[in-house]
Amino acid sequence: MAMTLAKMTAGAVLAGLLLGGCVESTTPLLTGAQPMFGPDVKVHIYELGENRASGPDLGVYHWNGSEYRATNNPKFEIAAFTVAPLAGNDLVIQSRSTRPEVKNLEYGLARKIADNTYMVIAIDRANADDATRSKFCAADVPDSCRVATRDAVIAFARATAAKPELKGSLAILVGEREP
Repeated sequence: MAMTLAKMTAGAVLAGLLLGGCVESTTPLLTGAQPMFGPDVKVHIYELGENRASGPDLGVYHWNGSEYRATNNPKFEIAAFTVAPLAGNDLVIQSRSTRPEVKNLEYGLARKIADNTYMVIAIDRANADDATRSKFCAADVPDSCRVATRDAVIAFARATAAKPELKGSLAILVGEREP
């Protein structure tokens, strides 16, 4: 996902969202979001490597009525995000980048692994089958999958969630309430 969330410090909770093959849209598709983490949220992002983690990078966000907006300049390049429930311990993340050259919204998956702790990964078109990619990906976008409906985002999110081993970044929410 040339997504912003993958580059979250290289890209974590909102992370993993800057990778090739990501799922993106030109307009918000996860509308009607609620402030699942309360009015303010602090996110510590750790980039996970083979046998180590680096970070944390810190992002501070405030709910503005429709999305969480950064109140600082997060190194992991997420200017704003929303979250929507998927199933079980999984959430779908819709994010906007702080980088001006990134115009599209990017999508990621956050899997709750402990209280206020999430594994975050970009939603990648490669996780879905050929039929799903053919049905939902715009043909004119070679390095990513541009989608136009909420159903498309959910289909790719479910495909990513079904992978037996998710590798991404670790996001820890500090001082907020449970979703």
